[in-house]
Amino acid sequence: MSALLLGTRRLLTRVPLWPPSPSLAARALCEAEDTGKAAGESQPPRPPFDLSLLEILVCPLSKKPLRYEESTNELINEELGIAYPITDGIPNMIPQAARMIRKEKQEDESERA
Repeated sequence: MSALLLGTRRLLTRVPLWPPSPSLAARALCEAEDTGKAAGESQPPRPPFDLSLLEILVCPLSKKPLRYEESTNELINEELGIAYPITDGIPNMIPQAARMIRKEKQEDESERA
């Protein structure tokens, strides 16, 4: 029985510690932010969205074509009233990541009236 426990202890001590400790992750994030924000430097412009992707991308929910909105850097589905964000030039087509825009438009119209 003790040999079995000893073997179990060896396995437990060899398991890598994953995910890394929060302090290491926070330190790495702070270092990355510090290098990008040197004195007098502005943040680099975001990578442009490749408009040729609009020919093949469709909304994963309705399968309808999308429209690119440059001011918000999003792909818009007018029919459903949702906007998919574009991060670093890559569209995030996960429905849970999309934001509702139809409600925002209705609120704007009601405020104007």
